[in-house]
Amino acid sequence: MSIKSVEFIKSAVKPEDYPPPDKPEVAVVGRSNVGKSSLINAIFKRSVAKVSSTPGKTRLINFFTLNNDIYFVDLPGYGFASVSQKERLSWQKMIENYLLNRENLKLIIMLVDTRYPPTNLDILMKQWLDTFEKQYFVVGTKIDKLNQSEKAKAKKVIKETLDLDDNTPIFLVSAKEGTGIDNLVSEIFKAVKE
Repeated sequence: MSIKSVEFIKSAVKPEDYPPPDKPEVAVVGRSNVGKSSLINAIFKRSVAKVSSTPGKTRLINFFTLNNDIYFVDLPGYGFASVSQKERLSWQKMIENYLLNRENLKLIIMLVDTRYPPTNLDILMKQWLDTFEKQYFVVGTKIDKLNQSEKAKAKKVIKETLDLDDNTPIFLVSAKEGTGIDNLVSEIFKAVKE
């Protein structure tokens, strides 16, 4: 899959501000600071999503297009962020509303940090995706920080902690080094085109 064009479309909070649902859509979810924006930049092979070491940098739903035929959506992180409880609840409502009601949403990429076991919030997100029968992949990020045996262990821990069946794909990637990105991209395109 060659990348011809990447464009930031808009940021939105309410459904009426989303771009028209005229292309298949892939959403990236995960806790704060797991590497959502970095993954999007690695997929696009250029820096379009804002990246920060401060958790909670993404506060809106950000829409991008790839080759003008797929939307990628960068969602605010769940969990720790240096914002008020009220703001966190409004993000949660915004994210849930988007995930439940966006009719052209084809695939959700759920990110977990391979350096730690999935959190209770990750488990809740996985259960929510199962409950609402959403198609999703699990992506373990930051594998450049692990050695070979830690990578194998991380995949096993993710599978067991999230109670994933054998049909749920788990990808291990490093946005920093590009490891695993091309394979993930080809699987995303397969899933979206089906």
